[in-house]
Amino acid sequence: MSSDDTDARGNRILEGERKAVYVRDADGRYRKQASEGWKVEEIVTSAAVDEFRRLANTTLADCRAGRASPLAYYMYRCRLDPGSLAQAAGIATWRVRRHLRPGPFARLSPRLLSLYADILDMDPDSLRQEP
Repeated sequence: MSSDDTDARGNRILEGERKAVYVRDADGRYRKQASEGWKVEEIVTSAAVDEFRRLANTTLADCRAGRASPLAYYMYRCRLDPGSLAQAAGIATWRVRRHLRPGPFARLSPRLLSLYADILDMDPDSLRQEP
């Protein structure tokens, strides 16, 4: 690895924190070592965070125009996509995608609304509100 790959002083993603990585010692055994991160990891993570921010902003406009449900906005704001939200909820991805539309979302059962709200760390009434 080059020094550019391992020197991550000022890593925005870790915000000054350190994390454990495994390295080989002189005897070829793996051991933990504290790291300030990896520049490539910072770039990729920053790009993903920026994309979720863009999706949240686009979806917010769609929600206010009646083209998307509040669930769509809050999902992206929490850095989830339909697949990861479906996995967390234990339901099929096609069902989550359906609930991202205003009509089907308005008819959600209280149980499913509460499940989504728990995953998004908010109360069900707030989830129903337009952001």
